[in-house]
Amino acid sequence: MIERNSLLSLEAYARQRGDFRARVMAHKKRRSIHLGEHLLLQFEDELTIRYQVQEMLRIERIFEEEGIQGELDAYTPLLPDGRNWKATMLIEYPDAEERRRMLSALKGIETHVWAEVQGCARITPVADEDLERENEQKTSSVHFLRFELGEDAARQLKGGARLAFGVDHPAYRAKLDPVADEVRAALLEDLA
Repeated sequence: MIERNSLLSLEAYARQRGDFRARVMAHKKRRSIHLGEHLLLQFEDELTIRYQVQEMLRIERIFEEEGIQGELDAYTPLLPDGRNWKATMLIEYPDAEERRRMLSALKGIETHVWAEVQGCARITPVADEDLERENEQKTSSVHFLRFELGEDAARQLKGGARLAFGVDHPAYRAKLDPVADEVRAALLEDLA
C-alpha cells in the first residue's frame, strides 16, 4: 500500500524526477512482456504505481489532500496483493489509421490473453474491473488485467517451473515461451 505521507511534495519530486524516472524506466523493462509487435504487458508493482501517482500529481499540479487521495484511490487497486499479478495491457500501433482499424478488429482481445506456469492450467486474467473499455465499434488501446495465481501455480513457479504468456485472439496471436529469466524473477517478487 502506498501511504499519503510517503509521497514526495511537488517541489521535492521536481528535484528528484530525473533520477527517479530513470530508475523506474529500468525497473519497468524487467517487468514488461511484449507479445508480438503490438501488444505490451506492463506488470505493475509499488514502484511503478508510485511513479504513476507522482507523475499525475505533477502533471495536474495536485497538492491538496483530497486530490492526492483521489489519485491514490485511482491507482492503488493496480498493486498486486501477493497472490496475483496486475498488468497494464497496451495495444500499440504507431500509424493512426492502422490503429483505428486494428482496435476495431481486436474487440475482446483482453479475454484472449493468458499466462501459463509449466504443469498448471492456463490462467486467463480478469480484465477491466474499473470500467468498460470497449464499445460496439472498437476496443480500447489500454486494458487492466489481473492474473490470479492459485497456490499450486505459485508453488510450481517458485520451484523453477517455466512461465509463458500469450494471446490467442482470432485477429492477433502471439506467444512468449519461456519468459526471460529477469522478467520471471521480477514477477516472482510479487508473490507472497
